[in-house]
Amino acid sequence: MTRPRIYVTSRSFGKRCIEALELIESAAVLEINPYGRAMTEQELLRTVVDVEGLIVGGDEIDRKIMEHSRNLKIIARHGTGVDNIDLNAATENNIIVTYAPHVNADAVAEFVMGLILSLARHIPQAQISMSRGRWEPTRFVGFEVSGKTIGIVGLGEIGFRVARRAKAFDMRILYWSRRRKTDIEVELGVNYVSLETLLRESDFATLHVALTDETRGMIGKEEFELMRKNAYLINTARGPIVDETALYEALKDGKIAGAAIDVYCEEPPSAENPLLKLDNVIKTPHIAAYTIEAIRRMDMVNAEDIVNFFKGKKPTYIANPEVLQKISHLS
Repeated sequence: MTRPRIYVTSRSFGKRCIEALELIESAAVLEINPYGRAMTEQELLRTVVDVEGLIVGGDEIDRKIMEHSRNLKIIARHGTGVDNIDLNAATENNIIVTYAPHVNADAVAEFVMGLILSLARHIPQAQISMSRGRWEPTRFVGFEVSGKTIGIVGLGEIGFRVARRAKAFDMRILYWSRRRKTDIEVELGVNYVSLETLLRESDFATLHVALTDETRGMIGKEEFELMRKNAYLINTARGPIVDETALYEALKDGKIAGAAIDVYCEEPPSAENPLLKLDNVIKTPHIAAYTIEAIRRMDMVNAEDIVNFFKGKKPTYIANPEVLQKISHLS
């Protein structure tokens, strides 16, 4: 029996977890992106013609790419979100899409707390000052996060873990989510409020919602008008959730004190992106989930789902479960 061909476009898959590569190679022929960068559409089109499985990072996998393939059966997203994959097209073409939920929740939550402390204590700016040979201790007087209010937009796995860590810092915790989480309210003492109230009362507003039609641009000019002048916005979710132009104007005009941004509407962002030029913004290159532990967990989830699929078993984490109605051979 011919072994299926699996192509990996993700540049981080397998780099920290040889076990994931070995697992896939036990059941399939594995090929890996050789470019050391994101693949172009033309490169993807050439690649998918004869492969049966893809493991993708942030690549845009649209209908054109799927329908260019003769044999594609499964796409594994090396990540927790699938907004870069056309799920409707996948389902229509009998392609299962899997992903790796929750594996990076601790990594992102820890990163958020690092950003909060960095914003409060001006740590990046102080480091830059020292690197330039300066000694300016009084320039970097910060404030304590204990007793401050954190507003968590989206209380899923990551938001919950942020709340748990914020509680350890003795912060007041507000949250808004599509569904109220009364059990977590009791467990952690968090308070459910409207999004407007959260923005008005938070010292730190941190975003942890998926990118959907409803959340795209949900934080814009009107929302920044609600925030305090001494408040900070943190976005480690998805860039398009925030109107970047409105964020720039709010930061430039002093409507809010600062921001920490790990994700952008365009990635990588253009060198001309005005947010990159502001001193009151901490900028990082989409690394919140990048820990050795999280990447290893993500690798293994993808590998196990791919191997199970080609052994006739149902993958554990399916983003388009309705496709199962069209695929009858999985147990």
